[in-house]
Amino acid sequence: MVKAAQQPSRAVWMSTLAKAPLPLLEQCFATLDDVPEYGFLRSPEVGLAMVRARAEGTGQPFNLGEITLTRCVVQLGELTGFGYVAGRSKRHAELAALCDGLLQHPDWHTQVQMQVITPLYAAAQAKREQDAAEVESTRVNFFTMLRGES
Repeated sequence: MVKAAQQPSRAVWMSTLAKAPLPLLEQCFATLDDVPEYGFLRSPEVGLAMVRARAEGTGQPFNLGEITLTRCVVQLGELTGFGYVAGRSKRHAELAALCDGLLQHPDWHTQVQMQVITPLYAAAQAKREQDAAEVESTRVNFFTMLRGES
């Protein structure tokens, strides 16, 4: 879990915001008081992005296919916040961009970190642990017995 004393990198908080379920992001964002006015440099828009992969992780790269992506860019004073999310959720991209902008502001960083990023990160970690436990519960252990041949 991300602790208050740790300062996660921008990549960590952007990933956390992008992967968070929208209802939980909305719930966490609603706990913030007096969010400053912001404007759009790029209003939320839906598009496609090409996903690239490598055979066995090390081979030649190839185009795997396209993914629907929503992006948004907001302006908070002199700060710019970016939001990129998979899928078609314009609100999700807007909230991600707004949180990114607020996290760059020294007066807002700690509050957004504690009220938004930490709960989202904890929920994602709990989901990963739950998924791992479900997978483990269906594990089948195979073993081979040696025959008495010499």
